[in-house]
Amino acid sequence: MTGRVLVARMDSAGDVLLAGPCIRAVAACADSVTLLAGPRGAAAGELLPGVAEVLTWCAPWIDPEPPALVSAEVLALVEQIREHGVDRALVLTSFHQSPLPLALLLRMAGVPWIGAISDDYPGSLLDLRHRVDGDPPESERALSLAESAGFRLPPGDDGTLAVRGPLPDLRTATGPPGYVVVHPGASTPARQMSASRSAAVVAALAAAGRRVVVTGAPVDRALTATVARGGGPDLGGLDLGGRTTLPELAAVLAHASVVVAPNTGPAHLAAAVGTPVVSLFAPVVPAARWAPYGVPTAVLGDQDAPCRGSRARKCPVDGHPCLESIDPDEVVAATERLAAVTADRPQRRLTTGGVS
Repeated sequence: MTGRVLVARMDSAGDVLLAGPCIRAVAACADSVTLLAGPRGAAAGELLPGVAEVLTWCAPWIDPEPPALVSAEVLALVEQIREHGVDRALVLTSFHQSPLPLALLLRMAGVPWIGAISDDYPGSLLDLRHRVDGDPPESERALSLAESAGFRLPPGDDGTLAVRGPLPDLRTATGPPGYVVVHPGASTPARQMSASRSAAVVAALAAAGRRVVVTGAPVDRALTATVARGGGPDLGGLDLGGRTTLPELAAVLAHASVVVAPNTGPAHLAAAVGTPVVSLFAPVVPAARWAPYGVPTAVLGDQDAPCRGSRARKCPVDGHPCLESIDPDEVVAATERLAAVTADRPQRRLTTGGVS
C-alpha cells in the first residue's frame, strides 16, 4: 500500500463521476483516498467507490463563476491538507485547465509527491508530468494518469463508471421501472435544447407509448414544469424537477430503460448506474471525450456545426441549430433502439465502499 493519497478534481459533478475509475485504481493500492472537489462536484464525490473522505474548496482558476482569491482561504486549505498527512497526490484536470496552481498549494502543504497531466513546464511542482496523446474519453484520460503513477484497477474491475449503493427507493414517486427519463437542463445554455423543443421530445415519447419522467436541479423547476407538460395532459410526463438529491436522482436513473439528456452531469450519472443514454450533444466540446462512457449511447446533434470546439457557454449561432434541428421522432427512434438492449445490459456494480 502507498499511504494516504489525495485525488483532486475541482469542477462539476460529471467531471467527478468520470474520475471514478481513476479513483478506484488509486484506492486499490492506497491506505485511503481523499477527494478534493469543488462545490459543484462534491456531492458526486460522496457517491464514488473508493473515496474515504471528500474535502471541498472552490478553485478560482477552475470554477466558471470564480470567487475572489483570498489569501486566508488559500492558507486554510493548505493547512487542512497538511493536517491530513497526504503522502501522494494526483491532480485531475480537463485539457484546457492547468494543474499547476493546485500543485503549488499542495507543495506548500508539504505533499512530497504530486502527479498530473501537464503540457506546461512544471518546474519542481510535479514529480510526474504525464502526457496524453490524441483525444481519448475523459475517464480513460484520467485513468491513464493513475496507471502512469503505478496504480492499477483491481481484477474484475472493468473500468466503467460506478456509484456506491444501496441507492434510495424512489418507486413510490416514479412508479415501476421501465420509464424513460428526460433531463432537459445543462450547466450552460449552449448545451441544452430549448424548453419547447424538449417538451416536443416528451410529447413524442409519450405518443409512442413511453412513460416519461422529467428530472432536473432545483434551479430547473420552471424548465422541467414546462417540459413535463409535453403535448398536454395525455402526452406529458411526471415532473421530478428539483425534488431529488443526487443519490435519489441516481436511483431514478437506475430504474429507467433509457435516459435522454444533453451533455450534463446526470448523463454521466446514468452511465454510472448502467442505463443507456440518448445524448443530445452540442459539439462545443468533443463527443469523443465527453459523451456518456461505458454504456450503450446514441449521440444526436450536428457534430460538425459551426460551434464545434468553441467551448461556448451561450450558443454563438442563431437558432442553436446543432440541437434545435434534432427531430423528436429521431429521439424516439434512438430511445427504442437503446431500450431493446436494456433487458440484456449487465447490472451495474454497486458497492458499499466509500465515505460514510
